[in-house]
This record gives sequence, C-alpha cells and structure tokens, in this order.
Amino acid sequence: MDSGLYAACAGLRAQSEALEVVAHNLANLNTTGFRGQQATFQSLVAASPNGLGVQTASDAAGNGLSSALNRAANNFGVLEGTHMDMESGGVLTTGNPLDLAIEGGGFFAIRTAGVIRYTRNGSFRVSSSGQLVTRNGDLVLSDPTLKEKDKYKDKGINVPPGVVAIASDGTVSVNGAVAGTIGLVEFAPGTPLTAEGESLIRAPEDSARPVLQPALKQGALESSNVNSISSVVSLLAVQRQAEMMQRALSLFDTEFDRVATTDLPKV
Repeated sequence: MDSGLYAACAGLRAQSEALEVVAHNLANLNTTGFRGQQATFQSLVAASPNGLGVQTASDAAGNGLSSALNRAANNFGVLEGTHMDMESGGVLTTGNPLDLAIEGGGFFAIRTAGVIRYTRNGSFRVSSSGQLVTRNGDLVLSDPTLKEKDKYKDKGINVPPGVVAIASDGTVSVNGAVAGTIGLVEFAPGTPLTAEGESLIRAPEDSARPVLQPALKQGALESSNVNSISSVVSLLAVQRQAEMMQRALSLFDTEFDRVATTDLPKV
C-alpha cells in the first residue's frame, strides 16, 4: 500500500509539472518567435533502506520473482525535464521593413543586460542612438565572432535615416548604401538550449556558430510554433491523468483510515 501511495504522489507531481509546461505553451500561443517546450518523463526505481536498490537477500533467494515484484511496485514515474521544440512557426507578413522572419534554421544574436542571448523574434526598431535593437531595446548583433565574446560589445548595426532594405543574407542597406549585416547563429544537434522569458534562449558559452547560408524575409515575423489544437488536447489529457492520481491518493487515504480504525485495534 505504501508503494502505491508513493507512486500516486510521484505521478501527481509529475502531471502537475507537465500541466505547467502545457499551460506555458498555450499562454505564448501568440508570442512572436516562441519555441514550445515538451515534457519528458522517466522511470525512477526507489532504493531500499539498505541503499542497495530494491533487491534484498530474500529477493535473490526467491529466484528473482520477489525482486521483479519489488521493482514493479517501487517504479515511479517522474518528470525528467523539458526540451525545446525546434520546428519553425508560420511566417506572417507585416509590411514593417524592420520586421524579419528567419526562413529555416538559425537565431538572431542579441546583447541583453550585458549577456548574449538568442531569439527567433525579429521584431526590431531603430534606437534613439541609431542602432538596430529589439522591441525591448536589446542590441542586435552583426556578424558576431562567436568565440571572442569581447567583440560582441561593439558589433551592433548603425541604421541612418532613410529607406531600409534588408537582403536575404542579412545585409542591411539604407538608401542603397550598406549599413551592416545581421548575423545569424545556429547550434550543433544536442546542444542544451534553455528558454528565458517569452522568446529568449540561453546557450552554453561558445556553442553558437555562424549560419553559412542565412535566409531572412523582410517585412514578416515568425509566429509561435505552438499548435493550439494539439496543445489543448495535451492539456486535457494531462488534467485527466492528474485527476486520476488525485483519486488514487484519496482511495489510499480512505484505506489507511480504515486500517487505523478497524484492523489495528485487533492487533
């Protein structure tokens, strides 16, 4: 009964955490450049008090049958973590010359609060000092030398007044004169990327590398890659699983009360 109670508790916690992930995805359904998170689960076998796992000497004497039963009874499902969905979102035309959508792989590199972060949100503007920045005022980096962090500091793009044209390779021109180039970066498969806020991404130091063939679309933005229908279905499924775990806990609690009031007095 104890194992069942612990399994139900672990399951409820895992489903509650998964519920937060799905809810976060839905909350950012309309966030430009947002990358959805997907929950992953793992099986965790509880250790016995002697620290040797669930198998004991009596288990071994039983030809492994008891050991197998113990492993099954003490095998709990927990949330292993989340990973980022790297599928591209849809491209929406805005007509704003400073809006950029990445067609294919890659991220914009920006400097925010003194650190380097990455994003697919290409909603840019020109700051009062004439530099290309994000809507939050973070500097958009130009052709970053990825392994020399100090060179990031002055690698912004000055955009003088005039008609702005941005080519597919990131070249920024104003009234026909080249003003700079927007650098795109990518990461090797398996690189741990961590979401920050609505659309920023943190990556390990020096893990970014230049995109050799960048592809940008001016006057457009990439929408969130969260699918509303599948996310709602996932939300309902996770809620149902959480409710089942809650009912199981309630049943165990009722059974414990019965044992305490009926069986224990007879001992």
